[in-house]
Amino acid sequence: MKKNHMNVNVNKKKRSGKSRIICAICTICTMLMTAGVLTACTPTVPDGSENIPEEEDGIEIGLSIDSLVIERWQRERDLFVSKATELGAEVNVQNANGEVDEQIKQIQYFIDKKVDVIVVIAIDDEALKNVIAQAKKAGIKIIAYDRLVRNANVDLYMSIDNEKVGELMGLYIKRKIGNDGTIIQIKGSPTDYNVQMVQNGFERVLNTTNIRIAYAEYSDNWVAENAFRITSNYLATGKVPDAIMCGNDNLAAQAIKALIENRLGGEVCVVGQDADLEACQRIVEGTQYMTVYKPVEKLARTAAENAVAMAKGEALNMTETINDGTYEVPYDRLEPIAVTADNMDEVITGKYHQKNEIYLNVQE
Repeated sequence: MKKNHMNVNVNKKKRSGKSRIICAICTICTMLMTAGVLTACTPTVPDGSENIPEEEDGIEIGLSIDSLVIERWQRERDLFVSKATELGAEVNVQNANGEVDEQIKQIQYFIDKKVDVIVVIAIDDEALKNVIAQAKKAGIKIIAYDRLVRNANVDLYMSIDNEKVGELMGLYIKRKIGNDGTIIQIKGSPTDYNVQMVQNGFERVLNTTNIRIAYAEYSDNWVAENAFRITSNYLATGKVPDAIMCGNDNLAAQAIKALIENRLGGEVCVVGQDADLEACQRIVEGTQYMTVYKPVEKLARTAAENAVAMAKGEALNMTETINDGTYEVPYDRLEPIAVTADNMDEVITGKYHQKNEIYLNVQE
């Protein structure tokens, strides 16, 4: 016990000695700092300024999506994020679920976060112009993806040639039903400017024929179930159209559902756009006649590349522009392709969807 007591005292003495040495060092340091001798503690560069290494901020991109109900937006989100990440950017994805006010809040959130670029798939072609003006004032670059934002002077509009989409639909219907006949139209959301562009192309073709549009209606917010109601109500009059032009493949699915319930599946020429997997399945099964494939993989990846380049201050050197109602804005345009059972394997199989998925319900 005494031995242990002695060890404790010895240790205390050792600690006491160390403490006195540390205190002495601290006192000397304090004196030197007071005298201004410790300038060597701060590294300097030749001009005498502090050489404090600055952390380089990474590129931040905000992506605001209309909604993820439609298959293509899920695919394009993943492609965009993958490519942007590969290029060293961070992507903040926000889903507005079809709510315009929510999309405005999301863009304001991106402004507050001081992102470098905002990519927006607009719900309403007019409603976003004020918040986009705020973003531009804050020095943030804006890409309108797939849908043009009107009168907003965005830095870049990237899309498929939407008038060409309408032309392809019109040409196919003309080929299938001839120069005469009646059609009904189930158009997309009236707040989506692409709908008007598709209509422009469609009407250009129809004006060269005697085909008559017997009935036409918009589908607010692209709600697919509207197509079932519209088609069912038209068939209830006892009339059967020669063709149904649908704003996208989701609408086409519901129109075809109404036709099948009336034992008319495969009897009416139904066309859509987007080349969704289920649309491709319906085409090889014979209930949908045609869809328009839009090279969205290329669109999404190119959008990511352009967003990163814009964040770095690099010039894109776009040669084409489009009028947004007030301004001429740079336009990166891709070409659509009409897809039928005849060219499904050439255009889609193994490239956009896999063969076993497309022909899932077809026995070869």
